[in-house]
Amino acid sequence: MDIPSAVDGVAAVFWDMDGTLVDSEKLWDIALHGAAERLGGELTPAQRATLVGANMTLTSRYLLEVTGHPVDDRSAAEVAEWIRDRTRTLFADELPWREGARDALVAVREAGIPSALVTSTERPLTELALRTIGAELFDTTVCGDEVDGLNKPHPEPYLRAARLLGVDPTHCVAVEDSPVGAESAAAAGCTVLVVPNEVDVPPGPRRVFRSSLVGVDATVLNEVLRTPC
Repeated sequence: MDIPSAVDGVAAVFWDMDGTLVDSEKLWDIALHGAAERLGGELTPAQRATLVGANMTLTSRYLLEVTGHPVDDRSAAEVAEWIRDRTRTLFADELPWREGARDALVAVREAGIPSALVTSTERPLTELALRTIGAELFDTTVCGDEVDGLNKPHPEPYLRAARLLGVDPTHCVAVEDSPVGAESAAAAGCTVLVVPNEVDVPPGPRRVFRSSLVGVDATVLNEVLRTPC
C-alpha cells in the first residue's frame, strides 16, 4: 500500500458503531436470539458470530434460513420489523461504551480532524444510539439503510462517507471491530484500526490491530496511517 508522508496526516476518521464505540452487540444478541426463538428455533454461537456487522436484510433472511423457514421478501420484512421493535426498546436506555471510545472520539474532535459514523445499523436505531454517543462528535453519518443495498463488506459505506466529507479514503483511518467492517473499509482504501470485540478479525492488507481504544488520539491515528501493512 502507499504510505502517506508524515506531513499529510489523517484526512478523516471513520468510526463503526456497534461493538466499536458502544458495546451494543450484547443488546443485538437479545434481539436476534429472541427472533430465532419466535421463529421456533435457536441461534448457535457460531451462527450469531456470522451476523456481527451484518445489515438488517441479510440478518432477517439468515434467521429464516437457519430456523427452517422459507426465505421470501415478505417473511424477511416481518422478521426485520420484529427485530427493529425489540432493539428500539433496548437502545432506549444509555448504551455501554467500549473502553476508551468516548475519549478517543473527543480527542479526534479536539484535534480538528473530521469524523464520520459509518454503521450497518439503520437510521432510526442509529439516532437512538447517538443519544448516548453524541451526534455533535460527527461531521456526518452513514447508516445501513442509506447505501442502496451496498452494505458492508461492500466498500460503498466508507466511500460514501469519504464523498460526504470530501476526502480521499486512502488518507483516512477507519475504526472497526468485525471482519465484515474491516473488509469494507480496506476495500474502500482506508487504513483500518481493528479493535476486535465479539469475534476475531483475521490479519489482512491495510489492517492495524489494537486491543482497545484507550489512548487513541490524533498522534496514534497518524502513526496507524503510516504503518506499513
